[in-house]
Amino acid sequence: MNMKEHILAALREQFNSWEELLASMSDKQITAPQFDLNWSIKDVMAHLWGWQQISIARMEGGTLDREPEFPKWVMELKGVWEEDEDKTNARIYEINHEKPWTEIRQNWRDGFLRFLELGNKISEKDLLDGDRYPWLKGYSLAFILVAATAEQFPAIGGKIKMEFGGLGKNGPGPVGF
Repeated sequence: MNMKEHILAALREQFNSWEELLASMSDKQITAPQFDLNWSIKDVMAHLWGWQQISIARMEGGTLDREPEFPKWVMELKGVWEEDEDKTNARIYEINHEKPWTEIRQNWRDGFLRFLELGNKISEKDLLDGDRYPWLKGYSLAFILVAATAEQFPAIGGKIKMEFGGLGKNGPGPVGF
């Protein structure tokens, strides 16, 4: 297995873990405030989707051999949005907090699958070359693939599992991994 295949396999595994965890939870668990800033799991998934949109723009830039075209909401943020994560996170929350869970979940799911699709489209050579895309300032698209998702499930998914003590839709029991 080459490096590209390894990265994409790990991302597919992470996607499947998220799908399994989210499917094991009730709407009440997903929408109840549980975390920092009184966020719900729905808010956390919207947050992940917001940053996912940025990573997708970068991956699309790579596949089309052009600079990324970031979502309108990103471009509306004044200043250096990448360096002011609190401002960016607040905007993601503001845009998505009132949206229904079904929409948030579908957006996140579609985005993750799009992210994988884009990763498949880029050659391994271009994916790993930190000098290939000047707008990445020395980072490779492989870094974008890994950094955008690598710690999401272990860190956030693990915290969700701990918060609910393995409770799924059907009550006590393992969430299942």
